[in-house]
Amino acid sequence: MKLISASASPFARKVRVLLHETGQTDAVEIVEVMTTAIDTNPDLAAANPAGKLPALVREAGPTIYDSRVICRYLDAEFGAGLYPESRLFETLTLEATADAMMEAALLMVYEHRVRPPEKVYDGWIEAQWAKVARCVEAVNGRWMSHLNGPLDMSHVAIGCALGYLDFRQPDRNWREGAGALDDWFAVFNARESMKATAPG
Repeated sequence: MKLISASASPFARKVRVLLHETGQTDAVEIVEVMTTAIDTNPDLAAANPAGKLPALVREAGPTIYDSRVICRYLDAEFGAGLYPESRLFETLTLEATADAMMEAALLMVYEHRVRPPEKVYDGWIEAQWAKVARCVEAVNGRWMSHLNGPLDMSHVAIGCALGYLDFRQPDRNWREGAGALDDWFAVFNARESMKATAPG
């Protein structure tokens, strides 16, 4: 299998962290591509018509895409148990919350990267950050007992989301008022899987 990826993509990072956590880094070849929202890499476009990262090219079936689909597939393939049946919908909801944070933060990046300066809409940027802030507040206020429990895919997703905020929005302080989540992330971010996949 081949994972079409980019080191800065938090969505692709989720998959790479899963591979490290499951000890399956040799099972999937990482294919790094350069792509943008307005100039899609042709290999990525051939794998995923939406042109979004990541995409998993399989030998025994069609390419699959969307990080949540890929992570569920690999979890099943490896028997990793990162989507435990006993708390499946909690895990999926928390993973969706993390993905929403990453999507909003990514849109903030695109607003500056793909628009001419005179067309950058500050109101749009602040609206995206408000989504991030609400998600952080919700996780810090409602989900810490889950994050402090056994490892599942929601931990990976939240870790990648917070790592992306630090990477792309370092001047925004997601930690303010989120002390419990900050403490959790300090420990989770020190895992070898996170160190090995850190964007740069």
